[in-house]
Amino acid sequence: MEAKIDELDWRILNEYIVDARLSCRQVGKRIRTSTATVLSRLRRMEGQGVIKGYSIILDYEKLGYTITAITEIVVSRGRLLEMEKEIARLPNALAVYDVTGDTDAIIISKFKNMDDLSVFTKKLLSMPYVERTNTHMVLTSVKEDLRLMP
Repeated sequence: MEAKIDELDWRILNEYIVDARLSCRQVGKRIRTSTATVLSRLRRMEGQGVIKGYSIILDYEKLGYTITAITEIVVSRGRLLEMEKEIARLPNALAVYDVTGDTDAIIISKFKNMDDLSVFTKKLLSMPYVERTNTHMVLTSVKEDLRLMP
């Protein structure tokens, strides 16, 4: 069920998308509304599940994760959800998506070196219902930001 989000909610969300460290008071000043309004709307959106948590954005390259891979997988015997849940638990997997087309799922992952990518790929291929994988290496990241800024 889609949550009811109005323009003020979006203005509050956008402030936290840019900087999740802001206080309700700071957001209120920026968007010209009261601290109490910001707080009550945050609590409502948290209760609705619109806000799942607060986080930071890391520069993975500065942490040594210089390799980004996009892996397509094909899963057999109707075990897609089971395999996706197992893959999602792997430490290098950032995102796991069901997709349409010739493959069943797409995995986005990051690695410090080729050996780590090799181990990850072999782990995927050793899973009982993974039929095949096709891994793409990212050459250049033009944009890497999952924040939606409406």
